[in-house]
Amino acid sequence: MLAFAVSACTTAQDLAPLPTTLSSYTSTKYAAIVVDGNNGKVLYQAACDDVRHPASLTKMMTLYLLFEAMESGRVSAATQIPVSDHARLQPPTKIGFRRGGTIDVDSAIKALVTKSANDVAVAIGEYLGGTEENFAALMTAKARAIGMRSTVFRNASGLPDPEQVTTARDMALLGLALRKRFPQYYYYFSTQSFAFNGRMIRGHNDLLGGVDGVDGIKTGYIRASGYNIVTSVSRGNRKLVAVVMGGDSARARNAEVAALIDRYMPENVATTGLTF
Repeated sequence: MLAFAVSACTTAQDLAPLPTTLSSYTSTKYAAIVVDGNNGKVLYQAACDDVRHPASLTKMMTLYLLFEAMESGRVSAATQIPVSDHARLQPPTKIGFRRGGTIDVDSAIKALVTKSANDVAVAIGEYLGGTEENFAALMTAKARAIGMRSTVFRNASGLPDPEQVTTARDMALLGLALRKRFPQYYYYFSTQSFAFNGRMIRGHNDLLGGVDGVDGIKTGYIRASGYNIVTSVSRGNRKLVAVVMGGDSARARNAEVAALIDRYMPENVATTGLTF
């Protein structure tokens, strides 16, 4: 189990804040953390235990449970997941299905990683949990099992729900857990596009291919959360997981993450003295 060795995160001001004029940094929704992926050392943190809404970062846990089902043999990459009326009528972003449609597990994973498809996320939840509500309870239970102390899930997609909450620390923990627990499936998070039903579905994580070494993981946005991202980056033997939540725009959020990576990627960077 990965877990912090401390009970709370301090503010960015306590830790020599990143010099930036990005609007996301001054947002009241802002929270961030940068963690060394090799040893769990915290390199930067700001409001990382403050409650935030995960938005589509939620789909990281949806995929965690789907990966477990694949690993156990309950499903395979070719398994067809039915898309119920409840699932297909979810608001965008989504793939779009006719009544009675299905999607194979391989495509479903790619749909969540690239398009952040809400209809597919709900279909996965219903398939694995019987109902989306039951699946959300399984998601919350899994969050506790891997040490995410402050996260509650109410749906599989991250669509607005005032009770669906998390922290930057918990999202970093989930990002690290996905790589450690499922190295055989982690490559999915670097997917930038895929073909489905004769269409090319393209992703919107501009850091993939735009910042050296970035290999995932997930973006998210709802009005209540601002623009969120969990990013994994590897350069040589150096690995980081960076979380930024509450950006005022996707562009500002991405610039903030890129600045954090540039500052904390060097191996001689100081740590906060905290670990997972």
